[in-house]
Amino acid sequence: MDNSIVFPLLFGLVALALAFDFLNGLHDAANSIATVVSTRLLSPVAAVIFAACGNFAAYWLVGLHVAETVGKGIIDKDVVTPSVVFGALIGAMFWNVLTWLKGIPSSSSHALIGGLLGAGIAHAGFSAVESSGTTKTLVAIFLSPMIGFMIAMALMLVTAWLFKPVQPRKAEGVFKVFHLMSSAAYSISHGANDAQKTMGIIAVLLYSTGYLGGEFYVPNWVVISCYAAISLGTLSGGWRIIKTMGTKLTKLNHHNGFCASTAGSLVVFGASAMGIPVSTTHAITGSVVGVGAARRTSAVRWSVASRVVMAWFITIPASAAVGALFYWLTRLF
Repeated sequence: MDNSIVFPLLFGLVALALAFDFLNGLHDAANSIATVVSTRLLSPVAAVIFAACGNFAAYWLVGLHVAETVGKGIIDKDVVTPSVVFGALIGAMFWNVLTWLKGIPSSSSHALIGGLLGAGIAHAGFSAVESSGTTKTLVAIFLSPMIGFMIAMALMLVTAWLFKPVQPRKAEGVFKVFHLMSSAAYSISHGANDAQKTMGIIAVLLYSTGYLGGEFYVPNWVVISCYAAISLGTLSGGWRIIKTMGTKLTKLNHHNGFCASTAGSLVVFGASAMGIPVSTTHAITGSVVGVGAARRTSAVRWSVASRVVMAWFITIPASAAVGALFYWLTRLF
């Protein structure tokens, strides 16, 4: 392939991918800061700066297993074309914007996976789907919120028992520190998993256009660019979803905020280590519901939670349909 011909298109698609990464950070800002904002541990401005720094800190702390799964484990890397990447990104961005406007904490990760599946299948049929990477990603849709739920509930019960003899004011002071630390851990885990999905998309685009010399890997400039883009997106906020996550699902304090953030970060770090592009939104939502249910079932606003769950189920099909549509539109030109 003549790289000089495809370079303007390549540049535009890389810019579009980074725009998605920015939107991902904006959309998912609530994931790591909703608990510290709703409990007034940090101001909204301080919280987004704090979360953005955590997102970027992942650059020095984790490998690139998730990027490799997205780049070559969902759709066969050898059938990916610039049109497939374009359809995948537009499908994901469409769904992100729609759910952001509605204040629904849906998954940017699964919107991207859905867009990639839709465009890839439209291009090369179902034989293009890599079953191993796709299967573990789909399984994680159901397991990650349930695991987050169970870990958060267990943490609530264990910490409540451990701190029972401690004076309430002293315990509150301890949990303030723990809450801040757990929020930092969740911000790092968010950057480690979510930014890598865009890295995988850009890497497979470079591979498909011959810019990686026939070998699939993630260039360092792609890694830095994606971490920077998601961090800048987080700095831009995402206040509608922060309100849903921090106040509408259940009432939070420093104790259950710590338990929710810790449970969510354990789920996401575990998934990242296994190369699974898990939804950070699913993980933290399940954890927030878990700490509410640990107090009493009526502490959770189940009508709001059910609306969130409904968005989970339709994210991949909806973004896949849009991804396929935009892939087909590129064929007209």
